[in-house]
Amino acid sequence: MKKAELVDGVLTVAGLATKKEAEAAVDAVFDTIAKALSRGEEVAIAGFGTFKVSKRSARVGINPRTGAKIQIGAKTVPKFSAGKGLKDAVA
Repeated sequence: MKKAELVDGVLTVAGLATKKEAEAAVDAVFDTIAKALSRGEEVAIAGFGTFKVSKRSARVGINPRTGAKIQIGAKTVPKFSAGKGLKDAVA
């Protein structure tokens, strides 16, 4: 499913008047989640899942072409854990 299909689904389910309103709603949800994660906050949606920020420590990797060891820097990445409702829906 792509964003356009998600917008169509929101339009139908929420009963919004226009596609533009549905796209604004979808964008607002994604923007709100991204801003919360950028502040280091956790976003938990009951029955769906939890978005968290995780820190990866620096490590040594290997270039697959040359076999040379390279240093990979530490970074912060988003993680998603599916909730029970989502797991049951997929199973």
